[in-house]
Amino acid sequence: MATFNPAQKSGSRYADLKRRLLFLLGALVVYRVGTHIPVPGINASILDELFRQQQGGILGLFNVFSGGALSRFSIFALGIMPYITASIIMHVCTVVVPTLERL
Repeated sequence: MATFNPAQKSGSRYADLKRRLLFLLGALVVYRVGTHIPVPGINASILDELFRQQQGGILGLFNVFSGGALSRFSIFALGIMPYITASIIMHVCTVVVPTLERL
């Protein structure tokens, strides 16, 4: 939580707000770049055809909420599931492969 100390200079009064806004803008830039990186192995023409057929349906609504990331099938459209799955697989592999446990 931001606190204001009257002993500080008046020029640094909005320093915390400025830092938070810069972080927000940086996060938005990272998200927008991430929505343009496609998932490898996806046929874009078939995906475009699917979204053209389902125009105005529930798939279009999901695409609007994801900021268009779903129609491009970007890495950010996947959510957190690939990271959770990879973590579980690595934990199981450490039991089987001793060199992974040492890492």
